[in-house]
Amino acid sequence: MRYFLWAAVTFFTFLIQGSISIFDVTPNLTTVLACYAGIRKKERKGMFMGSLIGLVEDNIAGPFLGPNLLSKGFIGYFSSLVYSRFFVWTPVLGMISISVLTLADGFIVLMSRSIFDKMPVNFWAAAFIVLIQSLLNAPFGIFLKPKKEPGE
Repeated sequence: MRYFLWAAVTFFTFLIQGSISIFDVTPNLTTVLACYAGIRKKERKGMFMGSLIGLVEDNIAGPFLGPNLLSKGFIGYFSSLVYSRFFVWTPVLGMISISVLTLADGFIVLMSRSIFDKMPVNFWAAAFIVLIQSLLNAPFGIFLKPKKEPGE
């Protein structure tokens, strides 16, 4: 049942992400989903879930597989690492971390496509898009809380 719920949420995330546009920039909601998976499921499962989300996004995006798989796997792993080892969760830290992770995701995808394929867009246009996406994702950081461990 839990896997069906994750599949449905992922499907609706892709659906919403493709239908919303602000300043001609679509939000990167799959990064929020990968970050949530990392925070709630810990390092290995977060990386696995993020990689699955990235693989689906790569299959939807076009013929070049790998950039989103790499970046979402990184986001799933690193978000768990940040929350479990370095910081105590606060809403402001949630907003900052989701913004920074969205920036990292966008630049990993851009650099991967630039190195292994042709440069998809001008660097400054890509930087503007990634910056707007990170600002659009920032409010979701308020709601990303790690699961409480027993005894806390």
